[in-house]
Amino acid sequence: MSFNERVWNLCSKIPKGKISTYKLIAEALGTKAYRAVGNALNKNPYAPKVPCHRVINSKGKLHGFANGLKAKQRLLEKEGVKVKNGKVVDFEELLFRF
Repeated sequence: MSFNERVWNLCSKIPKGKISTYKLIAEALGTKAYRAVGNALNKNPYAPKVPCHRVINSKGKLHGFANGLKAKQRLLEKEGVKVKNGKVVDFEELLFRF
């Protein structure tokens, strides 16, 4: 399985209404290649089955999305995740850890 496939596989495990981070995905893969995780998610051919919109940066801010941050925010809010000023409200409570 390629690195990208491993990233997509992990990302597919993030439940609706939860979020995770590039860092947590990288750590679950045993690497510090956070940017590589972002690049893999940018190339995600399986959206929305692989919900890359649920991955944000480790400070709780929306970051990177092929369709733009407004679309990412809309998708998250549709799942019940509140976003204010580009940051997830209740970040720690919504954080999904692998």
